[in-house]
Amino acid sequence: MKKTTPPSKAMLELAKSLSFNAQNYIPKGGVSFSLFKVEILSGLTVALALVPEAIAFAFVAGVAPLSGLYAAFIVGLITAVFGGRPGMISGATGALAVVMVSLVTLHGAEYLFATVVLMGLLQLLAGVFKLGKFIRMVPEPVMLGFVNGLAIVIGISQLSQFKTINDLGQSVWISGDILLYSIVFVMLTMFVIWFLPKLTKVVPSTLVAILLTTVLVLALKIDIPSVGDLASVKGGLPNFSIPNVSLNFETLKIIFPYAFILASIGLIESLLTLNLVGEITNKRGGASQECLAQGFANSVTGFFGGMGGCAMIGQSMINVRSGGRTRLAGIAAAVFLLIFILYTSNYIEMIPIAALVGVMFMVVIGTFAWNSIKFLMMVPKSDALVTVLVTVVTVLEDLAVAVIVGVIVSALVYAWKTASRIRAIERPSKTDKGAKVYEIEGPLFFSSANSFLELFTPEQDPKLVIVDFAKSRVIDQSALKAIEDVAHKYNSFGKKIKLRHLTKDCHKLLSKTGQLVVDSDDDPDYSLAVDYGVKLKLFGK
Repeated sequence: MKKTTPPSKAMLELAKSLSFNAQNYIPKGGVSFSLFKVEILSGLTVALALVPEAIAFAFVAGVAPLSGLYAAFIVGLITAVFGGRPGMISGATGALAVVMVSLVTLHGAEYLFATVVLMGLLQLLAGVFKLGKFIRMVPEPVMLGFVNGLAIVIGISQLSQFKTINDLGQSVWISGDILLYSIVFVMLTMFVIWFLPKLTKVVPSTLVAILLTTVLVLALKIDIPSVGDLASVKGGLPNFSIPNVSLNFETLKIIFPYAFILASIGLIESLLTLNLVGEITNKRGGASQECLAQGFANSVTGFFGGMGGCAMIGQSMINVRSGGRTRLAGIAAAVFLLIFILYTSNYIEMIPIAALVGVMFMVVIGTFAWNSIKFLMMVPKSDALVTVLVTVVTVLEDLAVAVIVGVIVSALVYAWKTASRIRAIERPSKTDKGAKVYEIEGPLFFSSANSFLELFTPEQDPKLVIVDFAKSRVIDQSALKAIEDVAHKYNSFGKKIKLRHLTKDCHKLLSKTGQLVVDSDDDPDYSLAVDYGVKLKLFGK
């Protein structure tokens, strides 16, 4: 009988994450008509707001409008079913579109679809290897800057809806009665969204605002831009097709850099949105599962002519603020979007752009952390600097660059602060007569290495010096090099230095380099004080 090979741990994790678990779909409070109604209506609201954004991002990427709509449907549906956070909405986004446009311009849409497939595979690998957990390394000031910056970007992006193309093919601002009416209906939409919840929460205020504005515009026969003016929403079911590109190394060289950048941006935006939604819904975890879901969704999308996507913070905020808390809302949004494409495109195309702009402006107001303005005066200046920096970079560049810059600056600030905290308490030795003890406090690593060197006075110290690390940690190679440099100084004066009270991780690190003369398992547990000599010339001196 042929022996079967057991599945790998990675494959089991993938299967587990993508498997159906009823507990993930049924809320703790059970299913009720009220819950069902809220989730469905929330999904409908999201779907209505998705249409113009998907079309706009398709234009930005240089592909057909239906490519953006198909991406919103497929990515939205798959991530709603398998994603790591119920309530999140995914689809085509501007952050990805601005990267795609150069690829489409140079090589065409088919190369984009191949890139999206590869992008999904890279995201699947990130999920399998649980790289999503590294989102925990993003500090709070970076998160705050990301939220504020993205809110500003969403607001600025809506201003383009007040522009039109003139006879010369130039983009110009609309004017006259059209501009006036557009502003009026934007304000009306925002007022309804703000005021209606004070009267009733039976139906989402966002949905009521969109319907009311549409009815008024049609009833009064006011000529202002509508969804149909952007592009036709009508289409059929997405068709499966393998991207028409050559399957060779030359193609891989073209698409891999784009796929890697798109996968990185998509995961960063998705995981940050996951954290933001988690704060609102009081749920945690699911980062690696979200990576898997995003990867699976994009891999499928590329075979159906979709432009790929990731989590959409604006639509996610619309969903959770409309009451959407379960996967049903996201599934409903995707299904409604498909219905719009297949059957009700004529009606959807009647919706005034002003109504959807008003919705997004309310998202901006609700997303922006207004308290952060006050907190900037209360928190440490370094945190305030990081928040402002990330906000500005998000607006001027893109999300991925902003997050990377924010994390790097935060790490450097932390390293600087930590380096200043290392110090030494000097005292005579209780066990070695005539010896001097330096009790080190604070971590010893690359940033604090120079400060560590300045703690010692070899020319003034006795023949034997003991460095006590009971309240310190030896972290990296720079720390090992600093210890050796101190030993060199004392050696040059004919004096001896010993290390005492190493923690387990310090002991392990030093042992790997052959730094320790005495090897003991007792010292890391502090049950016995063992002195370790320092071997010289291990790091180049």
